Amino acid sequence: MPGGTTERPMRADARRNYERIVATAKDLFATQGADVPLDDVAKKAGVGAGTLYRHFPTREKLFEAVYRDEITVLADRAFVLHDELGPWEALEAWLLAQVTWVVERHKLATILKESIDAGSETFVYCQKHLREATGTLVEAAQEAGLVRQDVTGADVLRLGHGAGMAVRNCTPEDGKRVLDVILDGLRATP
Repeated sequence: MPGGTTERPMRADARRNYERIVATAKDLFATQGADVPLDDVAKKAGVGAGTLYRHFPTREKLFEAVYRDEITVLADRAFVLHDELGPWEALEAWLLAQVTWVVERHKLATILKESIDAGSETFVYCQKHLREATGTLVEAAQEAGLVRQDVTGADVLRLGHGAGMAVRNCTPEDGKRVLDVILDGLRATP
């Protein structure tokens, strides 16, 4: 969704077009790379080039929207897990979801991160949203006495990212073992 607090709400048809463009761009960037022609994005999304450029006047703005959408979906998963599972199970499922995202979306994430300034509103939003989501899970597990008190949500994000990068070319069994080691390191000692 577009960032900023001063924007007018979109009409329903404009919102649908925006969402179709972002979803299509995400798929095309992941499969064809960052240089895919924007006219191809518009065509596959079923909108005219003018509609695409009205929403995204530059390729960078489209990259930002795709990255924001990817991170929002990932972070929102943590809140769903928090509501549906116990504290340890939610943290474990979140770490697995994060590692899976890093493994599956590494190429897309690299393209998007390289195109977005680290101090941009989008980057700051994404970092803040991920840290809040992960922090919620860590705090719940700490309150339940299951996770070490010196662990932060940012620590878990770094561990998940590192694990994802480390297991990209490993077997599922090796990836599971890496996650188990991380989870054991997060556990509070009795």
